[in-house]
Amino acid sequence: MIRPICKDMIILSQKSVPATEEDLQVLDDLLDTLRANADRCVGLAANMIGINKRIIAFSIGPVHVGMINPVITKRNGPYETEEGCLSLEGVRHTVRYNSIEVEFLDRNFKQQKQVFSDFTAQIIQHEVDHCEGIII
Repeated sequence: MIRPICKDMIILSQKSVPATEEDLQVLDDLLDTLRANADRCVGLAANMIGINKRIIAFSIGPVHVGMINPVITKRNGPYETEEGCLSLEGVRHTVRYNSIEVEFLDRNFKQQKQVFSDFTAQIIQHEVDHCEGIII
């Protein structure tokens, strides 16, 4: 189900709680909402649709990927950039890393570990920040 984008700073600034198998519908809703906003969005976190769970979704070209309980375990190559967000107006300055390693659960709740780089790594870092209640 496509959900409205949350702009409530109180909700967005709360640290997300770990997701469980009962939260799979949240992942599906997040992916549906990402697809519906593909013309202006490359990533979403569950709190951006008003749900305080540690779930993110992002696009790699035409492919939409979901991660449950993502944790960035390694970071390499810091750089400065500016980012926008559907939940906020304007762009903000931040530091990101060119390469990251992420541990997460896939939709089957199987543990995964993967390295991401460049723009995909930047998207994931932004969405994981949302899970931490960090607003950029």
